[in-house]
Parts: sequence; structure tokens; C-alpha cells
Amino acid sequence: MAKPSFLAVPDSFKGTLSAAAVAEAIASGLGAAGAEADLCPAADGGEGTVEALLRGVGGERRAASAHDPLGREIEASFALLAERPGAAEPSPTAAVEVAEASGLGRVTERERDAEAADSRGTGELISAAIGAGARRILVAAGGSAGTDGGRGAIEAIESGGGLGGARLEVLCDTRVPFERAAEVFAPQKGADDEAVRRLERRLLAYAGALPRDPRGRTMTGAAGGLAGGLWAAHDARLVPGAAYVLGLLGFDRRLERAHAVITGEGRLDAQSFEGKLVGEVVRRCRAAGLPAHAIVGEDGLGAAEAERRGIASVQAAGDPESIARAAARIAAG
Repeated sequence: MAKPSFLAVPDSFKGTLSAAAVAEAIASGLGAAGAEADLCPAADGGEGTVEALLRGVGGERRAASAHDPLGREIEASFALLAERPGAAEPSPTAAVEVAEASGLGRVTERERDAEAADSRGTGELISAAIGAGARRILVAAGGSAGTDGGRGAIEAIESGGGLGGARLEVLCDTRVPFERAAEVFAPQKGADDEAVRRLERRLLAYAGALPRDPRGRTMTGAAGGLAGGLWAAHDARLVPGAAYVLGLLGFDRRLERAHAVITGEGRLDAQSFEGKLVGEVVRRCRAAGLPAHAIVGEDGLGAAEAERRGIASVQAAGDPESIARAAARIAAG
């Protein structure tokens, strides 16, 4: 009798475990329970997306100087991706992660300031990638520390000489529009109610100053509105990050060989189904008629709502050992 095969497709547990580390822990638990694992650590435009892109197509990291969300000089990196085999025309591609220079991980919890933080460092990394020869820049938009509508990044790109013909594609981990970026995301970046209202007014004013208005458009609120700013100022193409990364990793093909799927993230809640990886994985599993289980650092959804959303089971586990035990329980049925 063939062993049951699970496709393990976790996101990172932000600030604690990488997607690869979570996948390895899941594999350990499945193996202990006598099941097989196909490891497919992934991302959705948030933290870990560049690593997922490197796994999907290959390439190399490059170091670059930039500024963190509060203006301090840092050493950061971007990736130059390998050319896809069979591409009609060469198009050197780079990947820049907003979280790398402009992310919450660059500031301590006490330093969080959604009003003071900006996206300048992301623009500097985009300019560095163009300087390295990239003609297409993938911008992974999740995990930002600020809510500046992309103003800092846009100004840094202009100071660096502009795009020079390069094209921007923003991998978004949310469907929230530009005008709701402060309301939805600023509180987790250190903003109280009054700061949220000030940020909403600031975004409104900035939307009117941009070459075209990003308000009302799906995904323009990603990265504190950076996605909308780049769309408005530089005609960036906005794409769902989860679907993009899963496509690169051959998820649908690998799903055909699996009996079930285990996905996961740091916190499961309603936002998980608004452009995040877990929501996209569950949606595809439902379409394929396969059970999708979730191992998460924190369950903010609840059993009844998880079942309604199509998740077969949810288990909370925050470290490799407990994740492995959770995976073993799933395999045991």
C-alpha cells in the first residue's frame, strides 16, 4: 500500500521561522507518521518572496547600500534571477523585497512609527537592480513598516536616474485599495486611531498629486500604498503575489500527485483570504477536491469559520518541534 503523500506549502511565520524551516518541520512530522512529503515552501509577496523566487527560477543575491524605514544606512540585498529557459527575448529580471529595506523587521517594536517610516530603501534597491542590468523588476510588496503611498521609493528612483526603460511588476499580498491602506494595516505598524486618521488624510492628498489616481483599484494598498504609488507614477503592473509564486513553483502540477496539502502562516485570520498564500492554496485545493490542512502560529479564525472557508483542520504550533507533532497528527488522521 502506497504511503500517503502530502504537499507542504507553508508561508513563513513572520519574525520567527522561514517558510523553508516550517516545511522541514512538517516533513519531519510526516516522516515520523509514515507519510511522504513534497516540500514547496512559498510566499505571497511578503517576507520570504525573494527566496521563493530564487528557488523557483534560480539566480543570485546582490548586496546594495540602502536606508531603513527610519532613514538609517544599512546593507541590504536584491536578487538577480536566472533567465527562464525558452524565453523569446532576454529580459534580465531582478527581485526586490520591500521587507528587506523598508520592512517592520528593520525596526524594533518600540520604534514602530507608521507616520515616520518610509519606503526610500525600496526605491534605492530598485535603482541598484537597474544599475546591475535588470530590465524587469519584481517588487515583493508585503511587510512594510510605513504608510507613505510609495513616496519615498518614488523619490529614490527619481534620484537614482529613473527607471531607464525598466518595467516594474509588484507582487501584492492583499487586495486592499490605496485609500484603505492606513485603516487596515497602519495599526500593526504602531499607529493609534488618531495616527490612522492623519495617514488617511495624507494618502488622500498624495493620491491627488500623483500622475493618476490609485484609489479604488484592487491591490493598490499593498505595502502601505507603495503598490498604488508605483502603479500611478511608473505604470507598474500589479499582480497577486501568491498566484505568481505558486505558478513559478509548479504548484498545480505537484497538487495532482498529492493526497492532501498542509499550508500555514504565522497568524490565520480573515486577512489570510484577502490575497495571502493560505487563502490561495485553500482555494486551489477546493477546486481540486483535495483536503487542505493548516498549521499556524496563532489561530485567529476559529474552527467553524475555518471549516466554512474550506480548511480541513487547523492546528496552532509555533516552533519546529510542535509543528512536527502537528503534522504527524494530521498524517495519522
